[in-house]
Amino acid sequence: LAAASIRAMGLKDAAKRLMEKAGVPVVPGYHGEAQEIVLLATKAREIGYPVLIKARAGGGGKGMRRVDHPDDFSEALSGARREAKAAFGDDRVLVEKYVDKPRHIEVQVFGDNFGNVVHLFERDCSAQRRHQKVIEEAPAPGMTPALRKAMTEAAVKAAKAISYSGAGTIEFIVDASEALKADRFWFMEMNTRLQVEHPVTEMVTGVDLVEWQLRVAAGEKLPKAQNEIALAGHAFEARIYAEDAAKGFLPATGTLYHLKFPDTPPEDAAMRIETGVRAGDAISPFYDPMIAKLVVHARDRTTALGALRKALARTEVAGSTVNTAFLAALAADADFAAGDIDTGLIGRHQDALVAVPPPSDEAIAAAALAATDASTAG
Repeated sequence: LAAASIRAMGLKDAAKRLMEKAGVPVVPGYHGEAQEIVLLATKAREIGYPVLIKARAGGGGKGMRRVDHPDDFSEALSGARREAKAAFGDDRVLVEKYVDKPRHIEVQVFGDNFGNVVHLFERDCSAQRRHQKVIEEAPAPGMTPALRKAMTEAAVKAAKAISYSGAGTIEFIVDASEALKADRFWFMEMNTRLQVEHPVTEMVTGVDLVEWQLRVAAGEKLPKAQNEIALAGHAFEARIYAEDAAKGFLPATGTLYHLKFPDTPPEDAAMRIETGVRAGDAISPFYDPMIAKLVVHARDRTTALGALRKALARTEVAGSTVNTAFLAALAADADFAAGDIDTGLIGRHQDALVAVPPPSDEAIAAAALAATDASTAG
């Protein structure tokens, strides 16, 4: 049953056709099997430019191209197909309407083997660069009761349509050009697994999703009913990567000679650090360069965001270029702080976000003292 559910959501075009049948809103577009360029170009004109060409397999922004004019369609299609073939072994694509100010909001769902499905509210993952999530939060800023009701109901309906069991995420694209409205969201895809950003959901619901996974796998029913799951406070997760933000977010390598996370959470907040590395480990070019996930939770969004900034400022990494300064700049960005987020925010503000301020005289003096002490000790 689980394998069939995963296969049903494994290809974007097939998943969207299935969601349409289930009554879940999907982005207007072409999700058919035929792949002739003339047909795809015709469908793009019918949908109306700008459009988005997307690989039907995989994710992470690979095999994806925005096209603003019919004259550019052929070249963009060729590029998307090449990338999709190289990444997923499948060059088939779908064509969708491009949403001008898109928010990426997803709903955590959970099912068991007895037909029960619940949602654990939403996460906002709109802070992205090149379709890769950077900072996630729960709940979504600006969420209205009407949209939350419509979106969570659609997510549960989607999971039930495939008899889903275990943890899953229903990802939606939301048109935020005129605030958040209940009729302006569409299904994108389903991730049939526990996601990297699941800690923010755990923090605002008090639910251990890994424990639920084990209980459901052991044949138990869901530990809680829908009316027993409530939101409390606000949480952020920042992904700390070994990468050079100033050089187009190129992955970095090196040995982590020094790695220190905050010992205690910022005032009025809870904090958790999830990491698979420690001081002395090497960051190689062969694996994902994520160093850690820094997660904070507080009574409201403003307090939680302040806690995130403080925790990032107290995080120390030496031996590889990391993105902590970029994360801190994003957390301090005026639009981000105001909750005015969409997937293009980082791209629009990138020059300011990746600017490296010159070191202060105090920092230079402290570095010189540290170097002197180290050489003396040696």
